[in-house]
Formats: sequence, C-alpha cells, structure tokens
Amino acid sequence: MYYVLVALAVVTGVAAFVYGGADDSPGLQLIGAVLVLGSAALAVRRARRRTP
Repeated sequence: MYYVLVALAVVTGVAAFVYGGADDSPGLQLIGAVLVLGSAALAVRRARRRTP
C-alpha cells in the first residue's frame, strides 16, 4: 500500500512538472520536482530499512 501512494505522488509530481513547463510556471515545476524526488527518496529509505 505504501508503494502505491509513492507511485501516485510520483505521477502527480511528473504531471505538475509537465504542466508547469507548458504553462511557463517555474514554481509549479519546482513543486513537481520536489514531490518526485522526495517521494522517491522516502521509498528508497524505507526499502533499505526493511531489508536485513
């Protein structure tokens, strides 16, 4: 279930990044990039902690 939420966050972040590029909005692109990178970092962190 956790990885489904991470995937949704990544998809939302990519959509925000693309829409921000089409709308010429650097703030929306930054929010999208932070959302993608942050959710990916949290997923990697959780995966590394779960494996022995």
